[in-house]
Amino acid sequence: MPAQTDSILIIEDDPETAAAIACEVRALGCTATIVPTLPEGIALSAQDFRVIVLDRMLPGGDGVEAIAKMRSHGARAMILVLSALGRAANRVEGLEKGADDYLPKPFEPEELRARLRALLRRATMQGQDNDLLVFGALEIRMKARTVHINRAHVAVSPKEFELITYFAQNAGQIVTRMQLLENVWHLHFDPGTNVVDVHVGRLRRKLEETGSQAIQTARGEGYIFAPLPPP
Repeated sequence: MPAQTDSILIIEDDPETAAAIACEVRALGCTATIVPTLPEGIALSAQDFRVIVLDRMLPGGDGVEAIAKMRSHGARAMILVLSALGRAANRVEGLEKGADDYLPKPFEPEELRARLRALLRRATMQGQDNDLLVFGALEIRMKARTVHINRAHVAVSPKEFELITYFAQNAGQIVTRMQLLENVWHLHFDPGTNVVDVHVGRLRRKLEETGSQAIQTARGEGYIFAPLPPP
């Protein structure tokens, strides 16, 4: 359960939808701040929010197009895009432009809560320095492109580093092979090979040899990056 002081910013112009999102936010023990326009959201985005829930079609522009502007203004929150534009191409576009997660409307309250919980966990596990992702004994240094477990260096290839970075950015969630093809290999189709399984297998063996069981298989669905024990 997140701390009572965790705060989530909701940028949504439909009052009923905003109220429904706020209800789920409060059910997680967080406080909700609602603004109906994109300029208001951008102005508040650099404040100490743990998660920003962002619609796309807003007064003032497209929420996805504004993500880079929020980051340039100092926003450090996890960003969940919640939009009626829910086709695969829309989701891929949102993730490629900096969203941490993308949930189509209409949404089930239980799924929204699960997505928010996952983002809150990721926000907690991130180091204070954006260069450093910390998951207990496992550290990923983005600028140096290195991985350490219990201070021991884990030698990873460039593609394995991209792979573990994507896993880390989606920690606690099921990641499908297609997501990996799209976001690590930048392929928007299934090439019909086992390239994902081969690379994940190599990376998993390297992590296990250094003492981490971070990558787990979700049978029939994909993988879960869970380097920390559940609370």
